Amino acid sequence: MHALTTGRKLILGGVEIPFHLGLDGWSDADVVVHAVMDALLGAAALGDIGSHFPPGNESYKNISSLLLLSEVKEKLEKAGWRTGNVDVMVSAERPKLKDYLPQMTQNIARELGISTGDVSLKAGTNEGMGFVGEGQGMAAQAVAIVERLDNNP
Repeated sequence: MHALTTGRKLILGGVEIPFHLGLDGWSDADVVVHAVMDALLGAAALGDIGSHFPPGNESYKNISSLLLLSEVKEKLEKAGWRTGNVDVMVSAERPKLKDYLPQMTQNIARELGISTGDVSLKAGTNEGMGFVGEGQGMAAQAVAIVERLDNNP
């Protein structure tokens, strides 16, 4: 989850979305890509994004989360894993995200070296309830399947 704030671009799935608010965070605060990274690292038992890309580290200040996703792919491969597929649900009251989902899917698939058919991306609202529903922030959840590389049983 990330809070919405003024003075930042809204980046989701590597797509800049026109909106008067952006997400607050150390990097570009892309909750969609962050959820994917955490799901992949968790599925391979490699920790979480905070341990690999700690906030406060100047080299990650305002960095594109797609670049970090590419690094996660490399970390997986070094540990003997590859991405099988990912499933992501992003929750945002506004703006409507439906028209941006295909480009987000393409961006994620490209960085992971998988087919767009192996990336499921959905968007929904919280029906006006809670942090997301009141328009204070956005959240994303993801699950991933990782597969052992052939040379690393």
